[in-house]
Amino acid sequence: MRQVAFGVLGPVTAERAGLPLALKGPRHRAVLARLIVARGRVVPVARLVADLWEEPPPAAVGAVRTFVGDLRRALEPDRPPRAPARLLVTDGPGYALRAEAVDALRFERAVADAGRQESGQAARLLGEALELWRGPAYADFADERWCRGERARLAELRLRAVEQRAEALLAAGRAAEAVPDLDAHLAGHPWREEAWRLLALALYRTGRQGDALAVLRRARETLAGQLGVDPGRALRRLEADVLAQDPGLDAERGAAAAQVWSRAAEAYDRTVAAGARARLESTVGLLRTLAVTGPGGLAAAREHRLAAITAAEESGDPELTARVIGAYDVPAIWTRSDDPAGARRVVEAAERTLARLPATPAQDTARCRLLATVALESRGTRSDRADAAAAEAERLARRLDDPALLAFALNGVFMRSCTRPGLAPRRDALGTELVALAARHGLVTYEVLGHLIRTQSRAALADFTTADEHAATADHLADRHELPLARVFTTGYRALRLAATGDTSHVGTTPGEGGRSAGGHGDAERGGAGSREVGVDVVEVAYREVGRMLDGAGMPGVRDGLPALALLCLRLARWPYGVRGAVDPDADWGPYLPWVRPALALAADDGRAARAALRGLPEPPADLVQEALWCVVAAVALDLGDRPALHRCLAALRPAAGQLAGAGSGLLTAGPVDGWLAAIEEALR
Repeated sequence: MRQVAFGVLGPVTAERAGLPLALKGPRHRAVLARLIVARGRVVPVARLVADLWEEPPPAAVGAVRTFVGDLRRALEPDRPPRAPARLLVTDGPGYALRAEAVDALRFERAVADAGRQESGQAARLLGEALELWRGPAYADFADERWCRGERARLAELRLRAVEQRAEALLAAGRAAEAVPDLDAHLAGHPWREEAWRLLALALYRTGRQGDALAVLRRARETLAGQLGVDPGRALRRLEADVLAQDPGLDAERGAAAAQVWSRAAEAYDRTVAAGARARLESTVGLLRTLAVTGPGGLAAAREHRLAAITAAEESGDPELTARVIGAYDVPAIWTRSDDPAGARRVVEAAERTLARLPATPAQDTARCRLLATVALESRGTRSDRADAAAAEAERLARRLDDPALLAFALNGVFMRSCTRPGLAPRRDALGTELVALAARHGLVTYEVLGHLIRTQSRAALADFTTADEHAATADHLADRHELPLARVFTTGYRALRLAATGDTSHVGTTPGEGGRSAGGHGDAERGGAGSREVGVDVVEVAYREVGRMLDGAGMPGVRDGLPALALLCLRLARWPYGVRGAVDPDADWGPYLPWVRPALALAADDGRAARAALRGLPEPPADLVQEALWCVVAAVALDLGDRPALHRCLAALRPAAGQLAGAGSGLLTAGPVDGWLAAIEEALR
């Protein structure tokens, strides 16, 4: 029987072989639409009743079941009597639609795929994706609360896809093709600053400088008149560049970059004295750029940054020192320091400088940067002072209304958002704000950071569709702007995705056979979250590739112990032999060894040592893998029946209920937290 295709990018439709299916009345269509909105998740009958009626009639539950029965007959007319439904299924307290052929899903996949292609192919894919739209999403249910969020999400994706296609056309040297669509796009959405920028740039590249300037003036008038705001930094910079006919606006930038750099460096050396303060501040600016260029640059920046801070302190000028410390606003995604001793020295210098800096409004920007530095460099620690510094930096940045300063401060807040398990929603909100802020003001490195944060947080919430989109966008931006270290995290995310879902399409591997999770708890509880399972060996191959990337990434805070921990978590979720067979006694556990030590003792059949290790175990660091470490401890406690340790694990993990343990790292997971909670609660009865 041919597959049923569903359409929601316009009025809701269902068809087979191009022929529409008879869906009867409006409530039948509403039930179908509500199930599609759920994206394969179960919608309880009570929820359907509440969504379909403002004041449900007494027979509402029976009516819903009737609607479902009618829909099943329309969707699967050849299904034998009493045979279980395959498409609209009963699951627990409600119903779920197991549908893959939904135009919204096709659209999202095409947009994500375009982010991984060269510009010409990306433009083609995005054009095809946009052609799927027949009108506003869920057009016939525009007034329903239950689809309001999904309609808004899809609408935003569509608007961004229009702009991504224009960007791809510009990159492919086809600026003239981008103009008509951008003009139409802005007619309906005049608040989209990125669209104004792209249209002006497209006009400039087609030789229409006057039209480009007219568009930028129109953008200024529109934004001021409709929103009461001035154009952002990207639009202002473009206007200045167009007026100056900056060669950098041309698509072909030439091959003279190395020569320009060399001549500029020579001129700088000739004119700026060796001991000048300007040279010290310029060095920090260079280190900031160097840190995002790759492994060698990151290691060099780390090494020379401390020397620059020491030199600034030796000058005796707290304002200069504040500028030198605060200028290193390199976005940070990992919550464990690459150099803990060096980080402590930076924090100490920042605190000394804060104490000496004049307490005047003129120094608020410097104070904000120093406070954000304290928060960032205290990553992975439990520190009331660092928490307070992050909060104060955010408060100052919002008051000063400086987008770059706010992005830096929000990075500090992100580093302090791992104080306990279960805080993925908070980090997701931070990532959302960072993406919007950075995109609006041309802060590319922070835009990449925001997308990586959202990749992590949506993975923790088992929303892999959204996480995929952010990982693809991070890759696209990182490739375009030469930020290679982002690939380490997106590759790691795809290994995590494979472990959690069994979907090999994102890693280029093939499915195999998988086992059951330790202690007899199946994958629906503690293992993979997807509908298809691949063998542990296939996932291990993906993780070993991540390990190879980490070896050369210059990020020891990420690399040390992580590959071993990722494989242990994978095996705990899906290994048939329990923790004794899952832990590798010869692996390099790095800083995670204290929390793995009880498992190592258990693997060596030394129950007494395992119990002793559990009793003396400190709380895991305040970082992105703490939930996974609690699961490792819980696995040992379950094996030993150690009630005090089980109570401790239960209290720690309970705030993360409904999430994937450790997936907030974007790199590993020990499976659904709910499965671990259920196993612990059962053992404590």
